Amino acid sequence: MAGRRAPNFLEPGRGERCTRVVITDEEAIAQARAGDLDAYATLVARYTALANRTAFLLGAGPDTSDVVQEAFVKGFRGLKSFKTGAAFRPWLLKIVANETKNLHRSQRRRGLMELRVAQMQDPVDHRDPASVAVRDAARTALLNAIKTLPDKDREVVTCRYLLDLSEAETAQTLGLAKGTVKSRLSRALARLRPLLEEVVADE
Repeated sequence: MAGRRAPNFLEPGRGERCTRVVITDEEAIAQARAGDLDAYATLVARYTALANRTAFLLGAGPDTSDVVQEAFVKGFRGLKSFKTGAAFRPWLLKIVANETKNLHRSQRRRGLMELRVAQMQDPVDHRDPASVAVRDAARTALLNAIKTLPDKDREVVTCRYLLDLSEAETAQTLGLAKGTVKSRLSRALARLRPLLEEVVADE
């Protein structure tokens, strides 16, 4: 086993044969457990964008692709422990979140996470320069406000609102109890509300 190269599930072309026929996550997992790399590559293709967004928003920064690659490799190796009938998405995102935390520990980084303004979409008329200016100012104010939150609160806000996960998925992704997610969200929103009210008043 020593020196054996881990499969690169993100390499171009992998999974093309499987993606021609749409299969469910459950079917792909069952086939992958039997050793079918193409079946697992179908899951990789399906969740790569979300995994990248999750790692980036949780603070992986320029190491996002490495974190995601390692998460998919660990996910493949851990399929034997995956509970049949469980949802694959939050299970995978928990691995991504853990890998991001491991990155922080290994590099001892405690910087504020970077947030992509482009991830936040709204129906503003982009042809109107005034609307664009208001939108950008509001987004900047919101992102700056989120950056001021303690790490634990910022993580739940990121998962719940920026990644649009449910409370249950947020809890599973971060390894928290649902009650903890609710209390941290409540605390975070209480901190953010005065700042958001200022933005609305300025508009």
